[in-house]
Amino acid sequence: MQRTRNPRSADASRLCRLILPLLGSLALAAQAAPAGTVTQLAGVLTAQKVDGGAKILGLMSGVDSGDLLSTAGNTYARIKFTDGGELTLRPNTQLRVDDYHFDQARPQEDNAFFRLIKGGLRAVTGLVGKRNSLDAYRMATPTATIGIRGTDWGALYCENDCGGYVNNNGRTPQPGLYVDVSSGQIIVTNPQGSQHFSPGQFGFIGNNQPPVVMPQGNGVPISTDKGLNKPPEAVLGKENNPKDFQCTIDG
Repeated sequence: MQRTRNPRSADASRLCRLILPLLGSLALAAQAAPAGTVTQLAGVLTAQKVDGGAKILGLMSGVDSGDLLSTAGNTYARIKFTDGGELTLRPNTQLRVDDYHFDQARPQEDNAFFRLIKGGLRAVTGLVGKRNSLDAYRMATPTATIGIRGTDWGALYCENDCGGYVNNNGRTPQPGLYVDVSSGQIIVTNPQGSQHFSPGQFGFIGNNQPPVVMPQGNGVPISTDKGLNKPPEAVLGKENNPKDFQCTIDG
């Protein structure tokens, strides 16, 4: 008995063969969506990828979860993340995006875990730090871990390499972690203790020392820097001057 082929069935089969690879490509693209994007850059910014490769980033370059970001001398880089949060990396800074996940519809799955290895940064919190628990966002450093809640804050880690910085009294910072808060609140924790910091406060965390609130004069302004530490973050809001930077990457 001869079997009759159903033309509709054949068409459906061909359609499936065409659609399935497309769906696979779309799923792969969704998985590869970057955690953030470089929105402003003055100087040289590089990323070491999780596979060991290295990449020079430019404006609108993607930043992925797992990237180790490094800024060269006199470099400033602003990265905007998919939850609306921002990190502005200062010169000679290394930061790892340990784990980042944001889904508008699934706040319970939020993660924004970063690791400041050296240098300084300013952080403006996005939705991950506003709509979930403190456990959803943290910044690890060599001396303590920083948790936040709806915050604009700064951090600088010195290890005998902060000769280009000064505190509010004009003195070079000693080794350790310095924090300041422009708005919101941060909590800094290590095995020796924990401390909350509010707007206008400055903090210090030395090796194997508990976090402490510092007198204004001894604080190092990062999020509240008005140009005391040169070059100031304001360089990102003006046309780049070649004299200020080692080089500028535009794309």
